[in-house]
Amino acid sequence: MTPVVHRVVGRRRETDDVVTIQLEPVSGTRLEFRPGQFNMLSAFGIGEAAISLSGAPRDPGPLRHTVRDVGPVSHALCQSDVGDLVGVRGPFGSDWRIGDRSEDGRDRDTVVVAGGIGLAPLRGAVQELVAASRENGGRVFVLVGARDPSQIIFNEDLQAWADDGAYVDLTVDRASAQWSGRVGLVTTLLGRAPFDPARTRALICGPEIMMRFTARALVDMGVDQRAILVSLERNMECGLGWCGHCQLGPFLLCRDGPVVAYAGVVSDLLAERER
Repeated sequence: MTPVVHRVVGRRRETDDVVTIQLEPVSGTRLEFRPGQFNMLSAFGIGEAAISLSGAPRDPGPLRHTVRDVGPVSHALCQSDVGDLVGVRGPFGSDWRIGDRSEDGRDRDTVVVAGGIGLAPLRGAVQELVAASRENGGRVFVLVGARDPSQIIFNEDLQAWADDGAYVDLTVDRASAQWSGRVGLVTTLLGRAPFDPARTRALICGPEIMMRFTARALVDMGVDQRAILVSLERNMECGLGWCGHCQLGPFLLCRDGPVVAYAGVVSDLLAERER
């Protein structure tokens, strides 16, 4: 429960309201984590918030968190500059299970579907998956949707993943005059991607309505719903499952989530609005 003091050693603006900050501990070693987990970040004097890690375990150097400016804590984090201090508790929660293989032990195709800033919790997983694919791992498909072209994050990473052999496809809800890519919902990209549904797992993160329709579309295509993972977020307060603020049905999402399998009760819970 005690935050470890970290220093901001890097800052990058991704969009007009999204910033990536890089953090190093003032003393001690970097926290170990798995892709999909989150930390509780403290803006001293203001509060703390759950922020997913957007780095990959294999990446050396600072912790990486990508933050959208939506409230007092996230605003303070987005405004932080190199040299400022931030508290870190964690890592907490479940991960994307990227080391899992199919029942016969073979590598599978992995379809990663992200909506907006939902690409941030998935970035570390994609980094690991693309690196594994170079070592004879399964194919990687990265499908990204955003409200408009200015809201697409990690453009350089998207290009790098494509250069490294991943299938990358983008779409926006509203095109700009300079946009020559696809326009439409991210689910429209599924039919274009040449993955094998019978040998595919899926990682999905974004607005819950997007995750619900994407998961249903994948099941309709023949993907086993047990192989579909979604990231659910509620009001994370303690990170340890003690306070109950993040309860959703039978889950305490800071402990049992945020990454959970779509199969079973989760397919119904995705339709429950946050209270």
